Amino acid sequence: MHSVSERTNAAAVRLLLVDDHPAGLAARGSVLTELGFAITTAGSAEVALKKFQAEPFPLVVTDYKLPGMTGVDLIAGIRAVAPETRIVLISGFVDALGLTEQSTGADAVLAKSANEVTQLIRAVQRLLRRSVAKKPGSVKKATAKKAGTAG
Repeated sequence: MHSVSERTNAAAVRLLLVDDHPAGLAARGSVLTELGFAITTAGSAEVALKKFQAEPFPLVVTDYKLPGMTGVDLIAGIRAVAPETRIVLISGFVDALGLTEQSTGADAVLAKSANEVTQLIRAVQRLLRRSVAKKPGSVKKATAKKAGTAG
């Protein structure tokens, strides 16, 4: 199903998966484990933040709707500790809430759908190839500089 090079690129990369639904954790975890990633899971943003503060992860995949704190709150907490961390936000409310990379601070925002697994794999692989994670607002500033305006 997946090429040897995809598995090799994933070797030894630790990912933190956050979702309050065990089925979501299991499904995403099994796909990413098959690609060779070392997966740690958390059922809430609070638990995820504690695990992250104890030992940061290069990439975090989080659901938006979580008990207590939202995925956006978690992203802000992670960015405060390690701004270079790559983060994927997944939600069934992307369109309804207008969730974007700019509005959430995530490096990628994915809608829950039939194509979610494929999109997740692509997003994780793309983000891990990037040398520096995007910072919130960096696209806006870069666009303003290109247009010749102060930003």
